[in-house]
Amino acid sequence: MAILAKSLYRICDQQTVFEMTQERIKAYEKIRRALTEAPLLLIPDWNIPFKLYIDACGYGLEAALHQVQIIDDKPTEGPVCYISRQIKPTEARYGASQMECLCLVWALEKLHYYLHGSVFCSDN
Repeated sequence: MAILAKSLYRICDQQTVFEMTQERIKAYEKIRRALTEAPLLLIPDWNIPFKLYIDACGYGLEAALHQVQIIDDKPTEGPVCYISRQIKPTEARYGASQMECLCLVWALEKLHYYLHGSVFCSDN
């Protein structure tokens, strides 16, 4: 999501003239589709372990919190929550390991309401 929103973040800067270019319109449409199409978010079940997926790149940090829940009589993994943010200029100098660690710490801080006292595993 952070990569898709990169061109939209730029128009939030006070020094930037607001202009909806084709690139920004396409980014907006992709984000809107991603947020309104399947897979839709699951309601968290506090009795089931969570799975935390994180990813960091040169543009931003992203995390997805998933659970395996019984849907239509079969176990199905689905998203409970998505979060993302653009990286800061100083963070752009981090190496790959530092970026992944930053992403994990950031995700744990942002998702502590879900994860505090819950069982969860991470992809890293």
